[in-house]
Amino acid sequence: MGTVDDSLADLPEPERGSLQRVIDIARTLLPDAEEGMSYGMPALKLDGKPLIGVVAAAKHLSVFPFSPAVIDAVAHRLEGYSLSKGTIRFTPDHPLPDDVLEDIVRLRRSEIRK
Repeated sequence: MGTVDDSLADLPEPERGSLQRVIDIARTLLPDAEEGMSYGMPALKLDGKPLIGVVAAAKHLSVFPFSPAVIDAVAHRLEGYSLSKGTIRFTPDHPLPDDVLEDIVRLRRSEIRK
């Protein structure tokens, strides 16, 4: 196991499964992504740069694509979710759509590898 898997293992369900789904989607698209820490959170990294991070807070879960531009690019598809320039908040009862998560990962990959 690695940093991300170890961090998720400590979470209760359904939070663990919800965040694991985010990581699994990213790993499916980018199997060469490495586990690590970025800005104090467990994250997948690509070419040594943060790709996507996940965090469980008291009342929500968060995805961090480490890019305000990526969030801006998908914001119109996330009505009903709480967004800021650095994070997308959701709950296990209101998960992020798979296609949006896939686009977040692809967009961030494009930024990293431009």
